[in-house]
Amino acid sequence: MTTKINVLQVIPKLGYGGAETGCYDIAHFLSENDCGSFLATSGGELLKFIKKDKVKLIRLPVHSKNPLLILFNTFVLAFYIILFKINIIHARSRAPAWSCYFASLITRRVFVTTFHGTYNFKSNFKKFYNSVMLRAKLTIAGSNFIFDHINENYGEYLTKEKKLRVIFRGINIDYFNAKNISALKHEKLKQEWNLSSNVFTILLPGRLTYWKGQEKFIESLNILIEDYNVNNFQAIILGSDQGRKVYSKKLENLVQRYSLNKKVKFIPHCKEMPLAYSLADVVVSSSIEPEAFGRVAVEAQSMNKPIIASNIGGSKETVINKKTGFLYKHDDPRELAKSLNTVIQLSPDELKLMGNEGRKNITKKFDVEIMCQSNLKEYKKLIKN
Repeated sequence: MTTKINVLQVIPKLGYGGAETGCYDIAHFLSENDCGSFLATSGGELLKFIKKDKVKLIRLPVHSKNPLLILFNTFVLAFYIILFKINIIHARSRAPAWSCYFASLITRRVFVTTFHGTYNFKSNFKKFYNSVMLRAKLTIAGSNFIFDHINENYGEYLTKEKKLRVIFRGINIDYFNAKNISALKHEKLKQEWNLSSNVFTILLPGRLTYWKGQEKFIESLNILIEDYNVNNFQAIILGSDQGRKVYSKKLENLVQRYSLNKKVKFIPHCKEMPLAYSLADVVVSSSIEPEAFGRVAVEAQSMNKPIIASNIGGSKETVINKKTGFLYKHDDPRELAKSLNTVIQLSPDELKLMGNEGRKNITKKFDVEIMCQSNLKEYKKLIKN
């Protein structure tokens, strides 16, 4: 008799980030593949899209780093694990991972983690805190970059009994599909954002924070004008400052200093990202610190858009340089300007060809279905063993 797989995923909040959307996708995939799917979280925008007839939702303050709440969550999770006969506990962040780890010891169930970022540490205590992600039977790295980061920094926590596996994160290629874009919606958003026609459009998506490289991007636009005499473009910086008012003001001042007010538009958010990508001729990911995966580069390619991305982190694995886009030195606005100029000089046919190659790349390697199937395969192995 085959044991039914019941999986409990635990994540601080279910927002629109890469870890959260991956958690959401797997939750529904499991329910559609004869598995019990359970999700513990404190809240988030994606909750309203959860199909409650397929995914059992548990509301808990798992976002908290308070030791008392971590302990409280441990016992509540242990109760639900026994009640719902959970056999896989999958944690996706450090604070809830500690609760999951202790709950797995109490209930003797299989503990799994996904290592979503580089998790900086400046002290032995912080490193110990991060190490909970390596205390699982299986630790999943979302890219080869993260795999290497774990081996280089947490080797002492790796043993033969514990498995470290790369499972590339994926996106919904049906959602991020240029063929599904409504021409009416496309034109409406173009008018809302007051974009000009017959002008090369550059899109930089990402929350406004220094490591996403918006400053370097703005500098590169100034270099594009001064060094290459390219003026026929408009740029969209799409993302919320999430309360970082000082940084967003700094960006606005930088735009004014370079007299780019008529070239650069700040858009705080867009509900339908495929629609935003559809407005662009090229998409930029200008991060100055490594992306664990880099969803922007993957989403852009899935939308048949050439991508210019910094040559660090996950983007090195998702972008085929000079075929689906261009990789440039991450902290060099002059090299970014050079790449922008190269793309702007491409003919419409060359842009289309690059976009088509990008779509092929993502369909082959980074479809969310592949990610979900790989996760389920690993769950089954753990249950069998």
